[in-house]
This record gives sequence, C-alpha cells and structure tokens, in this order.
Amino acid sequence: MSALDPAKLHVRLQPGLETGRLTLPRRYTLTHSDRTGDLFLTIARDYDQQQISGWYTRLMRDEVLAEWIDTPRGPAVDVHCHVSGGIVFGSATWRDNILRMHMPMVIEAFRQGDAALFAAQPELDRSPVRVHFHSQRSKFARMEPYGTLGDYVIARPGSGSPGVHPGRR
Repeated sequence: MSALDPAKLHVRLQPGLETGRLTLPRRYTLTHSDRTGDLFLTIARDYDQQQISGWYTRLMRDEVLAEWIDTPRGPAVDVHCHVSGGIVFGSATWRDNILRMHMPMVIEAFRQGDAALFAAQPELDRSPVRVHFHSQRSKFARMEPYGTLGDYVIARPGSGSPGVHPGRR
C-alpha cells in the first residue's frame, strides 16, 4: 500500500459547498500526475468533468470518482474506478492490481481532503465505503466493502494515534 503524502494532495472545493455539513449530492473527483505523484481532488456537487476530460486522462482512465449516498442505515460513500473497457491503457489484470494496491491511499485522500467535514461531523467516520470496480469482464466487475472512513484517518505527529488503518475486505 502506498501512503498518502498530504503535501502532495491538492484540494479544490466547489464554491458554495458547505465544508462542515454533509449535503447531498457531494462528489469527489480524484486524478493524479504520474510525473510528480501529486493528487488532485475536487469536492463538488457534481463530478469535475473538466478535470477528467483531457486526452491523457481519457486514455489512462485512472481517475477515481466517489459520492456520498443516503442508505437506510445512514450515509455511505460509493467509490468508482475503471478496470477495463473502452480506450484504456494496460490489461485488466494489471489495472485491477494497481487499483487494489492504491485504493487505501485513494480513500485516505478523500478522507484527508474533506477533513473539515469530518471535524464538524465526526459520526461520518462510521460511514461505510463501498468500492465499485467497473469492467467489461465479469471477473473484475464487482463491488467490495472497504471498511469505514474512520479506517483511513491519517495520524498527526505526536497524536499517539496508531495511524492509517487499511480498509477491511
């Protein structure tokens, strides 16, 4: 698992979206730079189409999208990633392995990037995370639970906290 470097996470919050209160829709668009390792997270009411419309992103299809949903048991986060199909770089097996290896860091980025929301509503850390792996091949097309958002809290130096916990699968 790759650890999230908070200094490499660049967050853009849509103007008018409340930072300290969960209002739906609330969606996350996450992309990255292979060259620098920087992560770019947009938190908005809709996915950031401009962020994922460049030729490189359309070729790689390595963006990860997520959204808060309302379930009978309370709020949850659904994460969506593209394993195969369409114009995409790499085999489905390779992409599936890469996505699984980096998924804990991806969820950390969502949790860290929206830290003000969790500070104001700490009960949201109990919200389950479900990851949807999208693929044209049934072997890779599935939804899996990845624990709760509280499993992905980054410890602050000197906090005595044990650090990031990988999601339960």
